[in-house]
Amino acid sequence: MNNSIITLGAAAIAICCAAFLSFADEPAKRVVCDETCADEGRPGGDVQTKAKGAAGFAVVSPVGRTKVELIEQAPRLDTLAGKTIAVVGKNFMVRVTHPEIKRLILEKYPTAKVILQDEIGSAGLYPAPGVIRADKEAFQRKLKEMKVDAVISGNGGCGLCTPKEVGSCIAAEYVGVPSVIIAGPGFVDQAKSTALNNGVAVLRCAKYPGAFALHTEEELIRNTHEILWPQIVDALTKPITPEERTAGTKGGRGDIRDDVFSGTFDEVQAFFKEMKWTDGLPIVPPTFDKVSDFMRYTPRKWDETIAVLPVANREIKAWHVAVNAVMAGCKPEYMPIVVAMTKGLGVRSFNYTLNSTQAWFPFSWLNGPVARQLGVDCGQGQMNEEANVAIGRFMNLAMVNLGGYYVKQDRMGTFGYPVSWCLAEDDAACLRVGWKPFHVRAGYDLNDNTITVASALVWGNNMTPSTTDAERLAELMAWDITERGQFALGSGKQFVNRTVLMTEPVAAVLAKRFKTVGELESELVGLARRPLRERTFAKYFASPGSAKEGGPHTRREFGGYIRRTEGAEMTPTAPWRDYPDAEQLTVSVMKSGMTDFLITGDSARNKVQTMPGGASATVRIDLPPNWDALMAERGYEPLGKFRL
Repeated sequence: MNNSIITLGAAAIAICCAAFLSFADEPAKRVVCDETCADEGRPGGDVQTKAKGAAGFAVVSPVGRTKVELIEQAPRLDTLAGKTIAVVGKNFMVRVTHPEIKRLILEKYPTAKVILQDEIGSAGLYPAPGVIRADKEAFQRKLKEMKVDAVISGNGGCGLCTPKEVGSCIAAEYVGVPSVIIAGPGFVDQAKSTALNNGVAVLRCAKYPGAFALHTEEELIRNTHEILWPQIVDALTKPITPEERTAGTKGGRGDIRDDVFSGTFDEVQAFFKEMKWTDGLPIVPPTFDKVSDFMRYTPRKWDETIAVLPVANREIKAWHVAVNAVMAGCKPEYMPIVVAMTKGLGVRSFNYTLNSTQAWFPFSWLNGPVARQLGVDCGQGQMNEEANVAIGRFMNLAMVNLGGYYVKQDRMGTFGYPVSWCLAEDDAACLRVGWKPFHVRAGYDLNDNTITVASALVWGNNMTPSTTDAERLAELMAWDITERGQFALGSGKQFVNRTVLMTEPVAAVLAKRFKTVGELESELVGLARRPLRERTFAKYFASPGSAKEGGPHTRREFGGYIRRTEGAEMTPTAPWRDYPDAEQLTVSVMKSGMTDFLITGDSARNKVQTMPGGASATVRIDLPPNWDALMAERGYEPLGKFRL
């Protein structure tokens, strides 16, 4: 194995940053070795370069390599005259901007032809490699059938909608059609990185000056004329420059275990920060020896692929998982947990929301005896305990280095993100109250080890029910659930995934009336309903990305608007509401199978916490055959002592 050492000179950092920020492979490496370096044998005859002196570290890269090859993009157009141009997209005031773009094209280029969204559709989110999406295939087919020469897509104004609108540009570029994306100022980098992660090195962007949904129709039209139009024309007609193509240049392809830097502890921290390989906090230097030690605690081989993760479509080997676990401050025995977590990060239903401006943030929980063996806490203050913190921090680093999610680029949370955490369900408490633990309800055996990854939009502000009446307690929970929908005011989707944490005393009261978690959920589905007017007001005037007829600047009949789409019904007034009428129009906010219930936390307290968020994904934790022997070396008791 050839080892490469990068010094901390400014030139080296510039070279490495350019390669890394292109979402390509490992950074280009320079060999710099003098008397400050010494060779030491690695297993199998490999050689590791280590810095001399107690403070010296030779470290490896934590970043997986992209599986996507860059395409050869078609030349841009020489003019828009006589061309067929598709103007597509569904988000952020396209009802104003897109017809105006059509008028401008036909005014400036009378021989051009313009096709709008309702005629050709759009590609939607561009699929990961090997995945087939019907809307993308249909869009590309129509581009060819209608002989489209260019695509204008928009409007990108949020962390979830921008990749969807970029999808039409990517699909167009793959069939040789030049494109441009319209995006708000905070979403241009995300648009470009989304394209690059999917093989399009150069994505031209027309930057809109502000938040689409907060501009009047007059402002939208004026900005389309004065700001967007010149950028659109340039984007479609100016040739792609060598400098633009450089952004997609791939780096070196050496062994993923090669050292990439050598220096003191402080120099390592500075280098990793420059490379954007940290979450902003100091990391444990990932040396070859330390990472190799972690590999002993997993049945996976170092070069075995664990997952291919979005948003950068990086192929993640077991080695990369170990590197990030070292950096996070994990113990070697946490390796089986973080390997399983990495697999969970690749589940589409879970990771879909993670780049939103609404700031879904990921967290995880454990079930099974290995959590108890390793001391992963499930009691008071659990997420702040040593093991919980380290495993939670692995997810923070995995989002960056394994997934390629970068704040302000692919993670667009308007006010930022809380750090991730890990907790554990109290499996024994579940058995004491007579309920099956979460992983058993998910189809696993009681003594299987699992990790579940989920995401949340809120944290804290828990409820303290003070009643021994199970039905009244369920009513309190339903009230709390109705107040915690997707986005503030519950202006997002009607039904949303939730995680509900409850302490053992609360579960014990509920279990007297509801013999299973399923019975409790059914009761809550019936109780958790919201007055129609509340839901209408929130959805109509606070729904992000709205492109409804009439837009956000006019009022319409609320009842007619919601009842057509969400099935409003006359139901008894909820017991926590004080209305004079016996019945009122309500809409349901909870759907069976979308809520995860856990017994965890302070066993001496009456607490319930409801967290709306995204879908969860549960993965089995695989232990190596010699697990008990390895754990004995670390001072742990055998796993069998922790089985229930």
